[in-house]
Amino acid sequence: MWKDLEISVCRCDSGQRREKPDQGNLGFGSYFTDHMFLMKWSRKDGWHDAEICPYQDFSMDPAAMVYHYGQAIFEGLKAYKGDDNQIYMFRPEDNLERMNGSALRMCMPRIPVETVLKAIKALVYLDRDWIPTGDGATLYLRPTMIAVEPALGVRPSEHYYFFVIMSPVGAYYAEGFNPTKIWVTDKYVRAVKGGVGHVKTAGNYAASIMAAEEAHRAGYTQVLWLDACEHKYVEEVGTSNIFFRIDDELITPPLGGSILGGITRDSVIQLAKSWGIAVTERQVAIDEVLSAIEDGSLKESFGSGTAAVIAPIGELCYQEKKYVVADGKTGELSQRLFEELQAIQNGKREDPFRWVVRIG
Repeated sequence: MWKDLEISVCRCDSGQRREKPDQGNLGFGSYFTDHMFLMKWSRKDGWHDAEICPYQDFSMDPAAMVYHYGQAIFEGLKAYKGDDNQIYMFRPEDNLERMNGSALRMCMPRIPVETVLKAIKALVYLDRDWIPTGDGATLYLRPTMIAVEPALGVRPSEHYYFFVIMSPVGAYYAEGFNPTKIWVTDKYVRAVKGGVGHVKTAGNYAASIMAAEEAHRAGYTQVLWLDACEHKYVEEVGTSNIFFRIDDELITPPLGGSILGGITRDSVIQLAKSWGIAVTERQVAIDEVLSAIEDGSLKESFGSGTAAVIAPIGELCYQEKKYVVADGKTGELSQRLFEELQAIQNGKREDPFRWVVRIG
């Protein structure tokens, strides 16, 4: 059925085109391009009505199941414009495969990865003039699937929309690449093993908002979550995975059902290993981290994710006590990883891992 899925294209006319924002003031997720990709699924017909069309509103029944039972998953990936005006994407197939993992856990239909990637390439190329060229600016893509059947009753929906929208973005954090301040919470929890912490579903982010608001009111950028059972082991930051460089070892919490397996996380691990750096995926207690800060063995810490790529951490606050990481400065490895990943993503450096996809 997937092989027979055809994609139609309906371009915006001149009156539908949007005014492009000032590239020096993009922010993150505030502006959207002229076109989007949409396809529909029903239990009877499978995936159908696939189209690239003008960016538009949806008309949905108030009983649409996404509103009531939370069947909503999404991904985040980027398109880049190189110095030669060549357009690049970074590991898009991995994002779509991860989305299928999310769909499986949330009892939603899997997407045809090859067909969707073809549609995304065409969409990016169609709206290529929206790709910003400023330092660190990119075109952010948000593939999303939602349950749209109008029905009450806790069960999988019989109908879904899958769509991709795109947004020109600047740096994710206001600090740019400067070290961020992180609030460690032992009051709230993000996820437990056996739940849905390892999938990119909307409810995970809704559950994180209260802790994030408390962190912001205290002057911190993001929340660092501890495990839900013992409130002892580090898991992940609100929008990224986390790494600690203790002595000569790079440590990150293992994937075990409550942590999202980040595409950038995996890229960091592969890059660091290729440079001869010892990388360990193991449980790391918050007390170990704080002790390492105090005795100086924690050389640096950073978050990794699509939005920020690498986000160095300059301070942790735990139980109302502040701990400054590496004198509040960006670490050598953080800087190297950030520069290397950005250079690969923008086609400026050799890509030995074959992560980059070129768009004509």
